[in-house]
Amino acid sequence: MIGRLPLDEQLAALKSVLSRNEVLLEVLNRTARLGLPGWYLTAGCLFQTVWNVSTDRHPTTGIKDYDVFYFDNHDLSWEAEDAVIKAAGAAFAGLPAQVEVRNEARVHLWYERKFGVACAPYTSTEAAIDSFAATTCCLGVRLEGDGRWRVYAPHGLADVFNLVVRPNPVLAPREVYESKTARWRQQWPELTVLDWPSEPTTSTSAST
Repeated sequence: MIGRLPLDEQLAALKSVLSRNEVLLEVLNRTARLGLPGWYLTAGCLFQTVWNVSTDRHPTTGIKDYDVFYFDNHDLSWEAEDAVIKAAGAAFAGLPAQVEVRNEARVHLWYERKFGVACAPYTSTEAAIDSFAATTCCLGVRLEGDGRWRVYAPHGLADVFNLVVRPNPVLAPREVYESKTARWRQQWPELTVLDWPSEPTTSTSAST
């Protein structure tokens, strides 16, 4: 059980498992060459690669896309982000996968319109990763200039390796979590999906 190993051994296991996904490695290498500020490859492509390897599936099975987050709060215009997206499109040309690149400094400008809840401006890419609907999603990896892997995992790696999906009710609404987990259960029925926490009940008392 990798999830019960000491953290340094879990990190080594994570790198070993992710390295079995050749598309993921290529995305990491090409993104590193783009030089984006505070970037991480994050979310589904990471934990789903672990799920695939852990359940003897091909490492890329069921991975819809590869999400690259970066953080640049010096220019919050759509034009600036679009220029990065277009440059990334050229950099990832020929890959057998969709790569989505987004500036997390701009998320608060459109999040409420898309999801129906307000989002305060993020202060870093790490803060954006913290707000995913499931703690299992809160994972990011990037290559540093010296080739070293930098891993951001605020909730650790045990759930990822143990195929446990745990809600993270800090921003995304319940329906986002339940929609994602329903899709994941179809692809990976081995998952243990924990329920969204119940709304707290309030009681009133009358005094005479």
